[in-house]
Amino acid sequence: MQFESQIGDETIEVSLNDSEGKATVNGSELPYSLTIQENGRVLFRTGTKLYKVDNISVENQTVSFSINGKFVTAVVKNEEELMLEKLGFDTTAAASIGVLEAPMPGKILELLVAEGNEVEEGDPVIILEAMKMENELKAPTSGKVVSLEAIAGNSVEKNQILLEIEPRG
Repeated sequence: MQFESQIGDETIEVSLNDSEGKATVNGSELPYSLTIQENGRVLFRTGTKLYKVDNISVENQTVSFSINGKFVTAVVKNEEELMLEKLGFDTTAAASIGVLEAPMPGKILELLVAEGNEVEEGDPVIILEAMKMENELKAPTSGKVVSLEAIAGNSVEKNQILLEIEPRG
């Protein structure tokens, strides 16, 4: 898995190989292990160093946490986001409340919801095929699907509205 993390002015490129317990960080390979405790604390070990990670909060690409008592905020991009950014798509734009737009041109393979369904933020709602890859599009907010513009089998353009959710609350 490939990631890029921005902490302050520093950009860190990370590649994880979970099966071998190895990470490559800015070109340097190092062994690592993760242990998740019942209280939510993550113990991160590399070589003889042990780091205690607590207070983990994720909102979109922003990850906040404390590591050995020091608070850190990072912007993290995964493989898909890095690829889309490389192709010129904006991955940091905030979604309009309740409106899901096509992030790229493609073909609607499957609708996972129908009008009237209740969804939670982050629930998969549509499968979009683009560049010979299946992309799972997720609900931008929690609420009720009030408008479903996408039709399975149809092609869509970038920024085309696919569905609208009436937010709860």
